[in-house]
This record gives sequence, structure tokens and C-alpha cells, in this order.
Amino acid sequence: MRTSRNPTTINAGSMADIAFLLLLFFLVATTISQEKEIVRKLPNPCPAGQDCTTDIPERNLLHIIINEKGDLLVDNEITPLKELKNRAVLFLDNNGKGTCDYCKGTKIESESDDPAKAVISVSSHRLSSYASFISVQDELTKAYTELRTRYAAEKFNKSFEMLSEEEMTAVQKAYPFIVSEATIQ
Repeated sequence: MRTSRNPTTINAGSMADIAFLLLLFFLVATTISQEKEIVRKLPNPCPAGQDCTTDIPERNLLHIIINEKGDLLVDNEITPLKELKNRAVLFLDNNGKGTCDYCKGTKIESESDDPAKAVISVSSHRLSSYASFISVQDELTKAYTELRTRYAAEKFNKSFEMLSEEEMTAVQKAYPFIVSEATIQ
């Protein structure tokens, strides 16, 4: 009978190679979700010693409030999210006439003097979900996109994507994206 005093060892040299290959496989095979960003240009800082506040006439201000449940209150009316885009378009594009050119004579309570003077105020409850805030932002972006696309077609006879940089600046000047955001308790 033969006995050995040296215990049997397992060659673990290839274990590190296997772990590395598994790690590499999961890194290559896994897709990393890309978060969409909200593209906004922040206003320039107010120069020292100047008062940069402006009074906005109430008729040029569309109030949107998101409560903690994600419900919307638009100018003191409960409004479903799916109607927000149309409501914003009507507010922005009626030029103080009380009606807009393409909304079949619908009377609008809240009417801005001019799209360049219109401000949309979004106030969200501090307990409202991020998803509801982003949904509101998406609907507002759709409203501005619709108005800018229509303006580009009427003014330049082109789609918004085909505009030159100078034409695109003119469209953005006609319909500037002016949204004020706040958190409420």
C-alpha cells in the first residue's frame, strides 16, 4: 500500500482565465440602456447689481400643476395628459385672438398675446413621480415641435429637418421654448 503525504492539489491556474472570459462575455453581451436627456438651454446669469425679474401678464402664462398622484391641473381645470399637447398648442398659437387659425373657431379662455411672449409654468408636487414630470415635458416638446414644423412649412416651404441654420433660428425665434419649472409642497 502506497501513501503519499502530499495532499492532492487542483490546478487553479485556468480559473482566472475562465472568470475573465465570463466577465468579458457579459460585458459584450449586455446592452446598457441609454437614458434620453432633456435638452434645455439655461438662461444667462443675471449680471450683478441688475434686477432681471420681469412681470408676465397673466394672459401670457399657462399654469400646469402636477399633483403627487401625477394628475394635471391646467389653468385650474383637470386635464388628461393626452390633451396637454393640444391645449399648449392652442395657448401658444392664438396670438391674442381668442381662437387659433387651425382649431376650427374654438374659443380659448387663456390666450397669449404672441408665441414669443407665451410662458408655460410647470409646477410639480415634490412627491410627484419623475415619470409624470417627464411625460408633461414630452407633451410640451411635441406641442412646440408641431408649431415649429407648421411654421417652417408655411414660411420656408420646407420641413423642419431641411432648414438651414439661419432658417431654424428664425423658426425658434418665432416659437421660443419658454418653460418655467418649480416644485411645490
